[in-house]
Amino acid sequence: MSTPVSSQAVIEDPRRRRAVLVAVCVALMAVIASVSGLGVAQPQLALEFDASQSTVLWFINSYAIALAALLLPLGAVGDRWGRKPVLLTGLAVFGVSNAAAGLAPAAEVMLAARVLSGVGAAMIMPVTLAVITSTFPAEERAKAIGVWTGVAGGGGILGMYLSAVLVDVASWRWLFALPVALVLVAAVMTVRVVPASRERTEHRFDVVGSLTSMVAVLGLIFFLHEGPERGWGEPVTLLSLLVGAVATAAFVAWELRQQAPLLDVRLFAERGLSSGSVTLLAVFGVQAGISVVLFPYFQAVLGWSGLVATLGLMPMALPMMFASGLAPKVAARLGARSTMATGVLLGGVGLALMATFVSVDAGFLSILPGMVAMGLGMGLSMTPSTEAITSALPRERQGVASALNDVTREFGTALGVALLGAVLAAGYRDAIDPRLGGVPGPVADAARAGVANAVAAARDTTLVRAAQESFVHGWQQAMWSGFAVMAILFCYILFRGPRRG
Repeated sequence: MSTPVSSQAVIEDPRRRRAVLVAVCVALMAVIASVSGLGVAQPQLALEFDASQSTVLWFINSYAIALAALLLPLGAVGDRWGRKPVLLTGLAVFGVSNAAAGLAPAAEVMLAARVLSGVGAAMIMPVTLAVITSTFPAEERAKAIGVWTGVAGGGGILGMYLSAVLVDVASWRWLFALPVALVLVAAVMTVRVVPASRERTEHRFDVVGSLTSMVAVLGLIFFLHEGPERGWGEPVTLLSLLVGAVATAAFVAWELRQQAPLLDVRLFAERGLSSGSVTLLAVFGVQAGISVVLFPYFQAVLGWSGLVATLGLMPMALPMMFASGLAPKVAARLGARSTMATGVLLGGVGLALMATFVSVDAGFLSILPGMVAMGLGMGLSMTPSTEAITSALPRERQGVASALNDVTREFGTALGVALLGAVLAAGYRDAIDPRLGGVPGPVADAARAGVANAVAAARDTTLVRAAQESFVHGWQQAMWSGFAVMAILFCYILFRGPRRG
């Protein structure tokens, strides 16, 4: 077996390293903002294209599904063909597709543009982290990963806020101006400062592994995205789960037989890779699930507009970004395992605070301490988890390491939205049903569908109050479910976290 050879050494000039970090973070911000940004414009999209709610959700989900399915293969392509040309190609594809989405005359054009955007994003996202891990010296790498993690974690919420501003003051079409502008800035900086780096190897590209990984991720992500909408027991949902599970088994079996696999699955036996992956999966899942809970609370319970509701997420996003940058210093002093465990513990405390003190009358201040604690905890846990994943794979496989990190985030997000969203919905229905005696049938059906539907259909304040209190009941169940996940994760990290610290 030949040893792959890197075509680029570590960058010695600290000013150029900072410029490289800014360039890849701007590119990453464009991708992250596009994941969450379109969600704020769902009503406008439905009216513009005369589209059903299912079609509008496909505008959003098709991007995320294409991104997740292609991350591993395109991360490997970046390692082999060169990270700089793959990054520039991805930026071009992403920019053109976002411009097409902004000008889309029909739903079919919008859907195709969103899929193409996912392809471009899958070329960009793993390369941005791979550039950092392959060109920064070991003593500076953790700090750079901390900045990258902060953008990846908090950038979605910041992008959502900017998107809400654009929708509020202009129109939904201007949503796509933001990623296009970021792409242009990132492309210029990439040409000027990002070094050319790739890994030379005599082994052929793992085509079978790439295809089976794509099918596996596509099937499982589709199952998680569509289960809440279509129903978990529907044939198409169960079929996607079956396809994903079979493809996953085939991928593992194939990779175990390869001399140069796309992803050496044996590495998951190492503490760093396994604990980093599990931590990111759980933390991003809880974060995404909380966002699903917070938006209806802000809008239907507190009566905030979409723009103000998005701004209300900042007490979680800003501490998360701050803690992500601080995490390398904490890890250097306490160790990676202790830092991850502390972050998870803080996150669990935040969930418990929000579950305990939330109420209809107490308002935003009742959940503010919990949001801040949750943001700090997520930031502290995400950076050492990301570094644990990238450190577990060799230098010549950093594109794949970065892609694995990103796939884990995508799975966690989809899983968290599906599971915590289901807990919230079930808790709400259990609480609202006994309160609907004497309510007319159509109004009662609307109230059962969700708190926003209840507020819109209610003819008196009594039903509105009942729906809001029922939502808070569902909120508490979702928060305690997230707390249970964080408690299990805390114990897992203590026993199976990275050996160093």
